[in-house]
Amino acid sequence: MVKGLLRGAVIGLVLCASALLVLVYRPREAAKPVISTERTGETPQDATLGQFSPLAQPLPAPALDFTRPNGTAQTLADFRGQWVLVNLWATWCAPCVREMPALDRLQARLGQRLKVLAISEDRGAAHVVEPFLEKLALAQLAIYLDAKGAAQSALEVRGLPTSYLIDPDGRIRGKLEGAAAWDSPDMVALLERYLGPADAAGAAVKGAAAR
Repeated sequence: MVKGLLRGAVIGLVLCASALLVLVYRPREAAKPVISTERTGETPQDATLGQFSPLAQPLPAPALDFTRPNGTAQTLADFRGQWVLVNLWATWCAPCVREMPALDRLQARLGQRLKVLAISEDRGAAHVVEPFLEKLALAQLAIYLDAKGAAQSALEVRGLPTSYLIDPDGRIRGKLEGAAAWDSPDMVALLERYLGPADAAGAAVKGAAAR
């Protein structure tokens, strides 16, 4: 009986040792490949806030409808033939408020070469936006209203502010999430690489207006 117990104990130890060896020498699972979005035309989900993310392949911009503070209806298609920077913002968004003066200075600097559309996503529309704008005293920036948040839905915006650079053919060329120093030398130089020579841009705007 004693021999039987010893034999069982030995067998148990051997089995435990074998199990440990299997665990120790079990090969690790291969790491999952990182899928790059460089060639897909998509913006990386972990894009750094405040940095412009160009699209490798331009994407058609969705139809956007908004209004001027006086109630006049506008659409993104009304600006076809121009370079457009669509900036979605709100009065309750602190980063939005901080970048508004920089957007105003950018519009003043680039003039007809780039049209900045600052579209407010405030539910209160003009009743909320107009008193806010009086305090900021913006001289050049064109403000538009989207009280229903249609632009946010159409562009699948994750947060405010978010901006999109759209070319004269109505295609999205790049995206920036978060606030930015829009009038900084580096940002202006980046945008000018898209816009091209000032004379050519002016002629394109005149041609669009003539149509």
